[in-house]
Amino acid sequence: MAAVRMYSTGMCPFCVMAERLLVAKGVAIDKIRVDLEPAKRAEMMERTGRRTVPQIYIGETHVGGYDDLAALDQAGKLDELLRN
Repeated sequence: MAAVRMYSTGMCPFCVMAERLLVAKGVAIDKIRVDLEPAKRAEMMERTGRRTVPQIYIGETHVGGYDDLAALDQAGKLDELLRN
């Protein structure tokens, strides 16, 4: 299964929803709390070009936020991406 990294904060409802979806798929998540580590927020913004959380990577693929993750799941493409 592909490694999953998620930039998140402690009070983000979209982060919680993304985590629930991924856990339901049996995925272990490497969570990076950008509210606790400001340098990681800068890293996230540099890597993704986005300021909002969550920002999710599956392997080396930047998925985006929760809406992007849910859209992949609805389209039936999330499981395939997780397998790679």
